[in-house]
Amino acid sequence: MSNDSGISRRRLFALRADAVSRAIRPPWAYELAVAHACTGCGACASACPQAIIRLDEARLPTIDFRAGECTFCAGCVGVCPEPVFDRSVIRAFQHRVVIGDACFTASGIVCQICGDRCPEAAIRYPLRRGGPGVPSLASDRCSGCGACIAACPAGAISTQPLAAA
Repeated sequence: MSNDSGISRRRLFALRADAVSRAIRPPWAYELAVAHACTGCGACASACPQAIIRLDEARLPTIDFRAGECTFCAGCVGVCPEPVFDRSVIRAFQHRVVIGDACFTASGIVCQICGDRCPEAAIRYPLRRGGPGVPSLASDRCSGCGACIAACPAGAISTQPLAAA
């Protein structure tokens, strides 16, 4: 038996199980609710004014921060017909930002784009003798919006689940 996309049910559930473990979901979306309640209708993606919500191969909503940042408009929450979102959650996203070794400042190049774009002022550049300031992240201030990820010309910024922090 297959669904409209030509993927067998077994393959669809395997894709969903794999996708659940690694994807960044829209704000206020619970991973288990996404895996079990999301029908893959795409309403959340259509409602996102930033166009950062995409449906993955398993037809589950995922965030692509390379396309832009989340403004927490809650458009995705308002249009979802299923119990996938819960705005009573303290943090909209369950990840934190990690600045990797590919950051230009590691090579002595002055770059502060991620800090300039951060709406929470969570990225600072402590002075350093003999080179540019290296970005320092205040994790407690980071909302996880992805503004720094979209802006980084080196692609040095990624996310890490809060549980792994």
